[in-house]
Amino acid sequence: MTANSSDIVASRVAPSAARGSALAASGVLAFSFSFPATVWALDGFGPWSATGVRGVLAALLAAAALLLRRGPLPRRDDWPALAVVAVGCAIGFPLLTTLALQTSTTAHSAVVIGALPMATAGISAWRTGRRHSPLFWGAAGLGASTVLGFTLSQNHGVPTAADLFLFGALLLCAAGYAEGGGLSAHMPGWRVIAWGVLLAAPANLALSTWALGVEPVHPTPTAVGGMLYIGCVSQFLGFVVWYRGMGLIGVGRASQLQLAQPLLTLTWAVLLMGEHLPPEVPLTAIVVLSCIVVTQRART
Repeated sequence: MTANSSDIVASRVAPSAARGSALAASGVLAFSFSFPATVWALDGFGPWSATGVRGVLAALLAAAALLLRRGPLPRRDDWPALAVVAVGCAIGFPLLTTLALQTSTTAHSAVVIGALPMATAGISAWRTGRRHSPLFWGAAGLGASTVLGFTLSQNHGVPTAADLFLFGALLLCAAGYAEGGGLSAHMPGWRVIAWGVLLAAPANLALSTWALGVEPVHPTPTAVGGMLYIGCVSQFLGFVVWYRGMGLIGVGRASQLQLAQPLLTLTWAVLLMGEHLPPEVPLTAIVVLSCIVVTQRART
């Protein structure tokens, strides 16, 4: 390759990487509102109803997008990965985090997001055989440990009953992120999550039909607003930009942007829900953001 051709390739790769980082960051911002919105939805819906209805709302959006854009059927060998996306991101994570948020605060529940980047990168590396540099893993580990230490310290380090739900949600979502990010390398991100939520639609429809009949429903404006957000944004639109970003810059690097998500969620918990903001937040923010910068620059 000549010097001129190398310059041309570099000039094309840089904007693509910048666009991928911006899209992935937009997804992180969208997801950071998910826990507060879920708490709002629980103001008028039971946890099983909230999970089922949000899945149905996302499936309606996905079906409309596929019809309008005439999205083709996935390849035969893509269906197993899409099934992981459906189980992890459209059923397991929403249900388990919603159950956890019945007894856990928004701030404490953010611990699952703190560990998610490391889990996603680890599962992706195991699935693909890709090796990351020691600098990448060191920065990622420091960032995840910092976030986990911070969020757990707010609850005196004592596990709660909700922690089991959060741990299960962490593993399922990390698997869904890793598989969805891999699919996004050859399939548009919006189609990845669209087919994922459609695969989960029968289960979510059955769940919502059953739950709405047995759980009390009080559709207050707050509850309806929260439900619309977690169904339309958290379950579908946020994934559209998130998977597209992962497709452009890779699962490992995109997942590290999510280290900022717990701090964003804590910020919304204070501003929107009146929770107390601990004084350790600024220091944690500096450490985490520094880790994000290092992981984004570390070579694979």
